Amino acid sequence: MTYLDPLADLIRSCLPPTAEPPADSDDLFRIYAVLLLAKGEQVTDEDVHNAWSAWMQSVDNSHEALVPFHDLDPKTQAFDTPYAEAIRAAAGRSGRGTG
Repeated sequence: MTYLDPLADLIRSCLPPTAEPPADSDDLFRIYAVLLLAKGEQVTDEDVHNAWSAWMQSVDNSHEALVPFHDLDPKTQAFDTPYAEAIRAAAGRSGRGTG
């Protein structure tokens, strides 16, 4: 466990009950913790998608959503919103709101 893990856990705890994180996503949430440290409350849905894409390349490099955020349809883009909101909430709670 490193300093990123408590932040990853905090982000996960800030997700709404309707969010369904992928299985075996501890590494993904560590990347989200890096976003929290780098961008804080300024993190965007596009940032989340880029982080997810980096993680997904090692999980399934043929996933259909491995395209730039702006090339996704709005329904697919919306999957990133609860994660961006959770990162922003976690940033506020951890005192790292401004990145």
